[in-house]
Amino acid sequence: MTETAPFRRRVGSVRPSHLMFTGGVGSLIDLPNFSVLVKGLDEWRDEHAAVIDEPRLLAAVQRTLGKSVQHLRSAPWLEGLDKDPNGPASRVGVPVAPFPSWFRCTACNELGALDSGVFGFENSNPRKPHEARFFHARCKKKKPLAVAARFVLACTNGHLDEFPYIHFVHRGGKCLKADHPRLRMDDRGGNLGANVEIECINCGETRNIRDAQGSRGEENLPRCRGRHPHLATFDPQGCDRTPKLLVVGASNQWFAKTYSALAVPTPDAGALENKIEKHWTFFEGLAPNQYPWARSVGFEQFQEVKQWSDEEIAETVAKVRAKKEGSASGQQEGGGYPDLRTPEWEVFSAGRLPDPDDDFTLRRDIDGVTEALTGIYADVVQAERLREVRALIGFTRLDAPDPEDPELVRLVPLARSRPEWVLASEVRGEGIFFRLPEELLQEWEKRVADSHALRLHREAYVRYRRNRYSDRINKPSEFDEMAHWPGARFIALHTFSHLLIRTISLECGYSSASLSERIYSGTEDDPHRAGILIYTAVPDSEGTLGGLVSLAEPDRLTALTRRALADARHCSSDPLCAERLPQAPADFLHGAACHVCLFVSETTCERGNKFLDRRFIVPIDDPELALYPDLP
Repeated sequence: MTETAPFRRRVGSVRPSHLMFTGGVGSLIDLPNFSVLVKGLDEWRDEHAAVIDEPRLLAAVQRTLGKSVQHLRSAPWLEGLDKDPNGPASRVGVPVAPFPSWFRCTACNELGALDSGVFGFENSNPRKPHEARFFHARCKKKKPLAVAARFVLACTNGHLDEFPYIHFVHRGGKCLKADHPRLRMDDRGGNLGANVEIECINCGETRNIRDAQGSRGEENLPRCRGRHPHLATFDPQGCDRTPKLLVVGASNQWFAKTYSALAVPTPDAGALENKIEKHWTFFEGLAPNQYPWARSVGFEQFQEVKQWSDEEIAETVAKVRAKKEGSASGQQEGGGYPDLRTPEWEVFSAGRLPDPDDDFTLRRDIDGVTEALTGIYADVVQAERLREVRALIGFTRLDAPDPEDPELVRLVPLARSRPEWVLASEVRGEGIFFRLPEELLQEWEKRVADSHALRLHREAYVRYRRNRYSDRINKPSEFDEMAHWPGARFIALHTFSHLLIRTISLECGYSSASLSERIYSGTEDDPHRAGILIYTAVPDSEGTLGGLVSLAEPDRLTALTRRALADARHCSSDPLCAERLPQAPADFLHGAACHVCLFVSETTCERGNKFLDRRFIVPIDDPELALYPDLP
């Protein structure tokens, strides 16, 4: 839910996941009659935002944002709005403000700011908050609708500002006939700035918005003021970026930066320690002398540990606290993204699977991988229950955050001060973990290491980093062009993952957008990782229907794998797709891959459909490049 200030009225609603990935803190949300900006966490009220327990993810957030972050919380919500639109639930929501604050009358085309006093606001029906509207109070017609002027300015440092209409129409000067000139916007429709003319009613100056478009148009715009309207601040250090013209609703006005972690048990820890870790927020604030009271009250968290004595619980809590304080003292804020994948890899690849619980249940066929698939997989694990927690740690504008390099795209803070909590969400689902044979991958890596195809992929990666990031590096001579190169192993694992996802969506009934992937590829510390987790984790019931796990049964998995590899050999876009390799001057990061054969939705792929090439999985042009040259 959203409410706007200073009008203090409910103006619409969004799903909790929307606040995480599409329209969170600092973003513009397009409502039917105007758009609003979601304010920073300083303005949020957290009494109806439930705490989400996930110690491993909380520690990662603290490493990035600081130890001030004490909790992960869901979006604020209170039941009862449908029954009583004016009740307590109507006062629970996410604070927003109208943005941009320049509006145009749909009757007379007058253009003005909200603080000019010429516009009024009304929202008379509490059951239909989406009907909230601004109107032109001084128009000859009776309360005609006023809509937001659809242009804003943004820069790659994450700043957002109003479009300077007065400055723009007077070409950097002032109106010669009025200190506070009245403007008119003649918006004739079309594409960005195609036919939108601004006119000063007082002096008659006119100018078309197209003069602010493109690289030439940037010369007609003032310097970025370093404004963060969601925090009501201006950057005290100023801003050296050139602002760019955006239309309200543009997809690049806001990109979320999130961390996500699966709720996996701590390796080598006892059952009690796992449960204490799971509900650490609860046990951290509970003194040992309160254990009998908590046991008698019957708290859900305490019910899970009731078979242990109070002395055992106190000892384990002290052990977990010491471990957390020790790890925190050795971690510095920043310094790269935290490692959230290693504990997951260790659990999935362990010889002995952890004990099942409500959040995490794994099962492995006692007979192992079937003979027909021994050359494809080294291990297959069915994840009958998964719980994934995601936390929003910041956002960017114009360019999406790099999933590997935090230094290259500037994150915008979520609050003016250090936040005490961040927005999070939890989803449950199921999945299948595939581990590929290490011997097979090592032999394949040696074959392709000096290949022409892999060399072109590496060269494309260099161009990609140069084109996207070289203007943001203080010392270009020290810019590492190959930093965070994922390597050939990742390309193979990622490509195979997409082949499986597309086949699974046809076999089990899940849409591909409902599936997600996690690639466990080799690192400097552990070069022998080779795992793929394909899972569904969505807020609704579709996440746990069992259709995905059932595909890991031997017969069905054999048929699914054969179909995935067979389909990879051909694409209806061949020969164009099959012959594609990264070539200069383009900087795309895929080879034989397209929307027909490999690409999946943005919500599914963890790397934005980059680092994909069918020739590294099945024989297309050179059989020596294929990881699986023969069908199983």
